[in-house]
Amino acid sequence: MRVVTVAGLAFSSHAYLQLVESFGLTGHWSWNFDTGIQTWSLGLHRILGLAPGALRPDYDAFRNRVHPEDLAVIETASEIVEDGLLRDHRVRVIRPDGSVRILSTRGEVYVSPEARPRAAACTVLDITEPAHLARAQALERRRRWALFEQSQGFQFTNSIEGEFHFPPELFALTGLPPDAVADDPFLTIHPGEREHWRGLSIEAQAAGLVHIATPLVPLAHGGNRRFVVVTVPVLDAAGSIVEWSSITQPAETAGLPITDGARAGLEQAVRGHHLRAARALLGWSMSDLARASGLSFSTVRRLEDDGESPAARSRHAVIAAMRIAGIRSLLLNGNRIAVARR
Repeated sequence: MRVVTVAGLAFSSHAYLQLVESFGLTGHWSWNFDTGIQTWSLGLHRILGLAPGALRPDYDAFRNRVHPEDLAVIETASEIVEDGLLRDHRVRVIRPDGSVRILSTRGEVYVSPEARPRAAACTVLDITEPAHLARAQALERRRRWALFEQSQGFQFTNSIEGEFHFPPELFALTGLPPDAVADDPFLTIHPGEREHWRGLSIEAQAAGLVHIATPLVPLAHGGNRRFVVVTVPVLDAAGSIVEWSSITQPAETAGLPITDGARAGLEQAVRGHHLRAARALLGWSMSDLARASGLSFSTVRRLEDDGESPAARSRHAVIAAMRIAGIRSLLLNGNRIAVARR
């Protein structure tokens, strides 16, 4: 989410179009919650197979064109406006002529300084053809490289079998060749700390725990720098770990934007006692939380009793509602989660 002032909401035409064009994307929509005005770019009309002006821009109209099998993953209008939920997706849409296109979407909700959702915007890229998919992947690589150049931050994953997938940013940072790191992922850590952090990682992942490491990393240009590595398990719908996602940034810098996989993993680690503690900080009853998150009372109760799957969509809705109300979560002592109010 991005905090904006009232004046900053005038992004829907010129400013946001510039943002889209800077990434080379082919369509976008935006929605100002205060005025109710929604806009669709000409590119989005083309992607959906619509003539410009043939349809009044409306989020539900966009959602109604999503393939029925993909509809469950797309946020409803109320989830965007009330809960501030708008994640990145890959979905199919059906055009008026019956043809199906595959879209990659990247969304963002804009909030007021009081953390109230004020507007939303989403870029859309047609990746049906392999060339479009390759272009989207190239755009994502450029975005990540720009982030690395600015902050020295990057992200990586590892499989449950222990196979690490590092980005080019790591090799640029350390000067190590990919083959060497493939043989020993912990070769990137200073020899004096290497076995300590190796042991912590193995132990935490064996237990399925979110964990933080702060290793000292030798740099390609000389010297060492300490980094913070936050690692979270990413779960499937059944609650089984499918991979581990890690966010890496210099210890002295501010927060790094995270991918949906890492964000989902962090939220999946929140349990019922965290939700009860957050409610107490807000002075909310379970009924209050149900109203704020758009869920039923019984669903909230199941979440607080740990009766729902860690990967349940309802868990993310509750956390989003609490985040908007001022709750934030913290990782303490490597793998314990605490909640606090801003």
